Amino acid sequence: MLFVAAFKLVIVGPETAVELGDGRATALTVPWSALFMYFLAVFSFGLTGDLAGRQSIYPARMFALPVTTAALAGWPMLYGTAAMAILTLSTALLARWPWGIDLPLIWPALLAAVFLAWTQVLTWMPYGLRGLRVTFTVLWLVTLDTVVILAIYNEVSEPLMIAFLAPQLPLAYLAACFAVARARRGEVPDWWFRGVGRIGTGSRRRQEHFLSPARAQLWFEWRRHGRSLPWLVAILLPFEFALLFIPGNDTPRLVLYVLIAVLLTPPVMAGFAAATVSKANPHSRDSYGVTPFTAARPLTSAALIAAKLKMTIWSTVAAWLLVLIAIPLGLFLSGTWQIVTDRIRQGIEVMGTPRAIVLMLLVLAALMASTWKKLVQSLYIGLTGREWIIKTNGFVALSFVVIIASTAQWIHDDDNVQAVLWDSWQWILVVLVVFKMSAAVWIATRLFHSRLLSDRTLVTGAACWLVAVLALYGLLVWWIDTSMIPNYVIALFAILAIPLARLSAAPLALAWNRHR
Repeated sequence: MLFVAAFKLVIVGPETAVELGDGRATALTVPWSALFMYFLAVFSFGLTGDLAGRQSIYPARMFALPVTTAALAGWPMLYGTAAMAILTLSTALLARWPWGIDLPLIWPALLAAVFLAWTQVLTWMPYGLRGLRVTFTVLWLVTLDTVVILAIYNEVSEPLMIAFLAPQLPLAYLAACFAVARARRGEVPDWWFRGVGRIGTGSRRRQEHFLSPARAQLWFEWRRHGRSLPWLVAILLPFEFALLFIPGNDTPRLVLYVLIAVLLTPPVMAGFAAATVSKANPHSRDSYGVTPFTAARPLTSAALIAAKLKMTIWSTVAAWLLVLIAIPLGLFLSGTWQIVTDRIRQGIEVMGTPRAIVLMLLVLAALMASTWKKLVQSLYIGLTGREWIIKTNGFVALSFVVIIASTAQWIHDDDNVQAVLWDSWQWILVVLVVFKMSAAVWIATRLFHSRLLSDRTLVTGAACWLVAVLALYGLLVWWIDTSMIPNYVIALFAILAIPLARLSAAPLALAWNRHR
């Protein structure tokens, strides 16, 4: 809070007027949004449970405490309500001074508390099918948000908003007591046909043997984390395509927005699924790094990382298969297929058939690569097992977002800064490439001296990375084909686009944690 206030007084200026939609207001809204989502995860125990599972994510270790079920449900709700109210009130007061943005005080704090309370209820409740928890939670919270947005649009008075939100807190508490009581008794409904769930298993499963420890580890990683991303994508796609079935929502612009949202769903959801990929055990209290059970397996650190990387590849492929099947199906059923094909024909007429096809394939490959990259880019941080590194990385990332958003607004408003950046943007790419390659060389040296990877593996990995860079470079040079952009700039972009340093650091992080 002190940093945000100092940013307004020193950087923006005490007399400068700032509106809520201004880019500089990101310094106020981004920390609040991040803390809001963090509180939702912490007070609902979402960081230590399987959101897609059937069982309650309320920690089972707490069921043995000598307290009543009402206390088990009540204290997390009380602490969460107080935290949400304090966060929202303090942010609203900070928005009034020194930012000069007039925000209401009471009902937003009450809304945040109600939002958290129902999130706790829906995440603590056991369900009869995997994935229903996410579905019900999204449906209910979206419904609550819609009601509030409509109330704001219709300028409903604050007393009426309070009258609508206040009764939901005791109702949510009663529902949470019911949910925790069921979980405490071990009641997990099973709505799936028992015989169907066991097709292809049974005696055949008991007689199955893995050909190698690496294959067993890959199977284990898939069972733990591989299905999370496809599940999240499969849950969200129907709601996104449902917008096209609303009367009047068949305009080309809205269809384009829906398609963009669908194509961005796997990369965005991969950011959430990535939090579990580097966890030791989603159900344990200490979920950082690797468990002793994993560390003692007859596998090298490189083999353990390879299993995770293969799992993320299969998870990415499964998620995108769902998207590629859902897009033509959703467009055909909604009657908007012709709108999309018309736009594709217009693009072919402008660029030509070969370039249009290459562009579509390149965009698809970039989105798939972005999905996979989001799953693995923070792997080297989570596998260190050092809680302070993991939390510091999150704080640095949040601060970086705030600084970038505010800097972008500053650049947008200052023509001189734009001119300087336009003259030096090529050198910025050079600096980034030098930094990336220096980090890669240092990591490769550490891998060589620690013998975590063999010489053949290091050389093969470097060769594959070089081939990928050259392939992307050649494709971009052919597609762009203009003298306005020098070829060396395209080469710099290709080097930055293909992941190298952070991915190579994962074995070092795992070995550092595994042998401490």
